[in-house]
Amino acid sequence: MKCDKCSAPAVLFQKYSGLHLCKTHFFADVEKKIKREVRKEKIEGTLAIAFSGGKDSAVALSVLNDLFSHRGVDIIAISIDEGITGYRENALESAAILVAELGVRWEVASFEQHFGIRIDHVNERPCTVCGILRRSLLNRLAKAVGASTLATGHNLDDEAQTVQMNYLRGDIDRLLRLDHPAKEGLVRRVKPLKYVPEKEVALYAILKGIPINLDECRFSAGVFRAEVRDMLNELELKHPGTKYALVKGLERILQLTNRLPFELGQCTRCSEPAVGTLCQSCNVLDKLRSTSQDRAT
Repeated sequence: MKCDKCSAPAVLFQKYSGLHLCKTHFFADVEKKIKREVRKEKIEGTLAIAFSGGKDSAVALSVLNDLFSHRGVDIIAISIDEGITGYRENALESAAILVAELGVRWEVASFEQHFGIRIDHVNERPCTVCGILRRSLLNRLAKAVGASTLATGHNLDDEAQTVQMNYLRGDIDRLLRLDHPAKEGLVRRVKPLKYVPEKEVALYAILKGIPINLDECRFSAGVFRAEVRDMLNELELKHPGTKYALVKGLERILQLTNRLPFELGQCTRCSEPAVGTLCQSCNVLDKLRSTSQDRAT
């Protein structure tokens, strides 16, 4: 098939847009979506980019570095080592290749160093524990490097899954916090790939020759997110644009509710932002220690 914009050979058919795109116009389409998202925020000073070494964060780092490196913005890649043997070390090796190619500063922090645990040693709900601690440590590391903004590699599929999961759980409070304005103690976040489908992120990385790690975490199989992912993929196949509509629909809800504010205090233990007395990460760590003590006795 030929590109609908220039008649060159197409590399992609976007079912949701009805367009066949050649390599050049595909690159332009992805980059346009990314630029549109970062344009919403006035990014200056230091931009931290959450960088796992996977396709999403690698594309985010590559595109944002091209976009901002000559505009007086300092780019810093930040990575988290959760302590997953046979997975994270491979991803960090891939990450090292890209940061060397781009010449950007790179900082790595580990769960073991900051929390005294490895996800390898978590027996119950490792994905939940990992997600909470990872978000907390990314925020801490972004603050430590002096970042005014933290960019993450969440793609359209990730966002649609998160929205649908909160709908299914009836967790409206969490739903309304998904796209909140910056709060005291929280580094402002931006999601450049928010409207780029996962398959297009992967294709962009491959065609651009961006080094990526394609290993999947062994703890991700069978979790609720995987079930929602499969459900949304089936709906998207039958009704192209479903994922986009879910994410765009949340934006509309937030506009109608005027982004209802939520109160954040300070964790009495670690001083990080918290809804209650303790932040989520301290609550999770307490439960892990309690479970460990029960087993020991």
